[in-house]
Amino acid sequence: MGQFDMADLLRGLAAQDGKNPPGLPPVHLWEPPFCGDIDIRIHRDGRWTYLGSVIERPALVRLFASVLRRDEDGDYYLVTPVEKVRIQVEDAPLQVIRAERRHDAAQGPLWVLYTATQDCIELGPQHPLWVAEKAGSGEPMPYVHVRARLHARLMRNPFYELAAAAEPGECVGERCHYGVWSAGQFFSLGLVDRDEW
Repeated sequence: MGQFDMADLLRGLAAQDGKNPPGLPPVHLWEPPFCGDIDIRIHRDGRWTYLGSVIERPALVRLFASVLRRDEDGDYYLVTPVEKVRIQVEDAPLQVIRAERRHDAAQGPLWVLYTATQDCIELGPQHPLWVAEKAGSGEPMPYVHVRARLHARLMRNPFYELAAAAEPGECVGERCHYGVWSAGQFFSLGLVDRDEW
């Protein structure tokens, strides 16, 4: 398999226009043949590039994100019913750019997260949040599950919003988790010493 062309991909996507119900296409149901690699890269900062040039049109990025799938092999693909092409992802393929705190009568506090590609995620058991540490620096790297093996990284502003609303949780020795409640579940953002809280 060689390099796949952007024009071929767009033709495949255009052929599906209007054939799917509203919402995301059912990419999990499609099993097309692998057609090769396409030089699309999702950078750590959220930029999508093709052949090294930034894809400037937000609508095109949203279209590609709607047919993005991560398979069991760990690779990322753009998928239509008739073709599957592999792309490169530096970190998480989606980015959370906004967080909104709400109150649900049944569930209590609820955090809603929004991605740059217009996903709306209610933080909870179906969409858990976790924080990893960047190797070397220990910098927090927060992620949330979006759908079917796809995760989003929280950008700085929404993470700071969560951190500003954080409260203490379970303590382990002299260290306590701090985090937020959403949909009846506590999500840890990190650990602090008891006497720092």
